[in-house]
Amino acid sequence: MKALFTHSYFLRFDPKQWRQQTPYPPLGTIYAASVLRTAGWEVALHDVMFAHSAAELAPELAAHKPQLLVIYDDGFNYLTKMCLTNMRDAALEMSKMAKATGAKVVVCSSDSTDHYEKYLDAGADAVILGEGEAALLELANCIEAGQSDFSKILCLAYRENGQTVLSGKRQVIKDLDSLPAPAWDLITIAPYQDAWKKHGYFSINMATTRGCPYKCNWCAKPIYGNRYNSHSPAAKAEELAYLVKHFGAQHIWFADDIFGLKPGWVQEFSKEMKQRGIKIPFKIQSRADLLLQSDTVAALAEAGCNEVWIGAESGSQKVLDAMDKGITVAEIKQARAMLKQHGIRAAFFLQFGYLGETWADIEATIAMLLETMPDDIGASVSYPLPGTGFYEKVKSELATKSNWTDSDELALMFKNTYSPEFYKRLHRYVHKRYRLAQARERRSWKRLWFGPATVVARRRLMGLGEI
Repeated sequence: MKALFTHSYFLRFDPKQWRQQTPYPPLGTIYAASVLRTAGWEVALHDVMFAHSAAELAPELAAHKPQLLVIYDDGFNYLTKMCLTNMRDAALEMSKMAKATGAKVVVCSSDSTDHYEKYLDAGADAVILGEGEAALLELANCIEAGQSDFSKILCLAYRENGQTVLSGKRQVIKDLDSLPAPAWDLITIAPYQDAWKKHGYFSINMATTRGCPYKCNWCAKPIYGNRYNSHSPAAKAEELAYLVKHFGAQHIWFADDIFGLKPGWVQEFSKEMKQRGIKIPFKIQSRADLLLQSDTVAALAEAGCNEVWIGAESGSQKVLDAMDKGITVAEIKQARAMLKQHGIRAAFFLQFGYLGETWADIEATIAMLLETMPDDIGASVSYPLPGTGFYEKVKSELATKSNWTDSDELALMFKNTYSPEFYKRLHRYVHKRYRLAQARERRSWKRLWFGPATVVARRRLMGLGEI
């Protein structure tokens, strides 16, 4: 039987991300496609990353005539966790189009897990709640056998006699190496390579783990949850070697929520890479406290890491504690210094607008930013998503709006110390202060390096003799 896979992240529908042109293939989607293909299904992929509209699915449905359309979002992409309404609308439209052809429709995404009724209303036969591969395979077997009884399949939302049924939870996959490798051959890689040309290198995505064991009360984990499971270093080194050989990858974005948490994993991965004669720069996400453990940063540098994004969030300890971050401002500063010492770029995620934040807290965050001067920042405002403690505190205020349309909307959707417009102005102000400080830092370095008082010493240091 035939299954057509797609996803709902349209880069063109997210203006900020379209301008940046740093797209990554839908990794979660090709994991799921690989599982069905290994089970004997004929699979195809309609990648909507560069598509202009959901209507582009129509000729794909006509060409492949699939018995099953699987709208399976990339759960490793943090943008899909934001449940943007532009993408939801496209997913619902594609679901209706497929149903009109007589195909069965299965959806698996952060948004459909949180809002399954909307997807069932649009004609989806089933919504997979959470991690999807095992449930998808069982569903596909049912469909292949001509069965419509999904009651024995865990982790689903579906309709029976007009009523929504939620089946029980299932255990997440613990042995990630038991999954077949992602179906990278389904990806048309040229558009991704072309998009990255403006940056001077080609980056591609991988994931070594699933889940996050930490309990920040604003962080939604609808797909992989609070469990943390790892692929083996050997399996990931093998996949990376494939990406270098077949796609010419020059840089890797490890999309894990937390990279290298398992003791010794990074060190073993570095050994596996050396055995294959590969050293390639890569970027990760991590925590300040984790980076301070043992030889973590040294091991990352040895393995090829050149950039770490830290969930700093705030320079106010009061706000960090309210978020249940489990880190201190001092640890953030120490982690930034340690990364700099090992030649690794440090980047901070910052979040403004958390409940109870005052001007003093905002000033503390700006002060931390200007003191530590990370190499890059990503600033946003607090965004409540279902399944989080933060959402439960503010959900009564989300009646008129509960999701952003795109990742740059930055709307504060609940009542706080200041107005939504204040936080939009603050976002611009923080970026401007930071960029000005960066420029001053560069000018100071140039004065130090090229100033008259240092020219002679510098020439001697470089072995160029006197002027």
